[in-house]
Amino acid sequence: MISTATPLPIAVVGAGLAGLSCAQALLQAGHTVHVFDKSRGPSGRMSTRRAEDESGPWQCDHGAQYFTARDPAFRAEVARWQQAGVAALWNARLASFDGNAWSASATPLERFVGTPRMTSPAAWLVQHLGEPALAQWQTTIQRLDHTEAGWSITSAEHGLHSPRYSAVLLAVPAPQAAPLLAPVAPAGAAMAASARMRGSWALMLRYASPVALPWEGAFINAGPLRWVARDSSKPGRSGQETWLLHASPEWSEAHIEDSAESVMTALLAAFAALGGPAPLAATAHRWRYADTEPALTQGSWWDAQLRLGLCGDWLHGGKVEGAWLSGRALAQQVLRPA
Repeated sequence: MISTATPLPIAVVGAGLAGLSCAQALLQAGHTVHVFDKSRGPSGRMSTRRAEDESGPWQCDHGAQYFTARDPAFRAEVARWQQAGVAALWNARLASFDGNAWSASATPLERFVGTPRMTSPAAWLVQHLGEPALAQWQTTIQRLDHTEAGWSITSAEHGLHSPRYSAVLLAVPAPQAAPLLAPVAPAGAAMAASARMRGSWALMLRYASPVALPWEGAFINAGPLRWVARDSSKPGRSGQETWLLHASPEWSEAHIEDSAESVMTALLAAFAALGGPAPLAATAHRWRYADTEPALTQGSWWDAQLRLGLCGDWLHGGKVEGAWLSGRALAQQVLRPA
């Protein structure tokens, strides 16, 4: 049992929505939290590519495309994001294609997006974590060690970190959590290893003028594509016309090691078959861990004796809402009296 005069901070590894919602709840309960992420900033797969090339400056959401809010607590959180101007309803015209015929999607489901980009809610959460919080980017955690003085962490970029932690909470994809847990918590590692995460290829397209298609988003149920969207139609977007193509998990898994050029050729051909014109420019992105099939439903994982935990969308049914709920669920377990 760790005993110190001043409570040790809690380490949260991963600054996607699960890690940030967990950190937010722990900070609100009075804990000191240090957040680490291997990327240059927060958001995880709620991601937006921003760049400039021969076609000019552009941006495109290439991870999560939108999110829904069914749980009352998450709806309240989304309302706060809307009030802050970092999220809005996306009233897109949607369609679906079964390989033979098109049909209009008339579901009354509310779909939200971050504004002016999908990364905005995560960036807002980081800005409002407040004290005592510390966020450290471009830090890839490679090793966890449990001693009488508390948990220590080692990263690829900084070696052994000097602080000791009362708990370590992993908010990372299952394939990244399993090797970290294996030496210190075999049961947690086995659970993470049981989650089958699939990859996804994304293609970001740029155009000089609006593309003449009668919908802003389409679910494609045949061929290599699964989702096509006019990204620039989302609220708060400005600049040139951009479209996003997501390949199906099955096609992506079969072609996960293919070159970006060959993937681009195949997906552009599939888009052309749907009526999409050739773009001015295109950029491919490979998500190695895009979704979990099937997603686990236990919400989170917590070893109270070790003070080691896991959260993520893959533990809570998938999707953005599941990530936020999983982070909250883990925080509640951490805060529960021993």
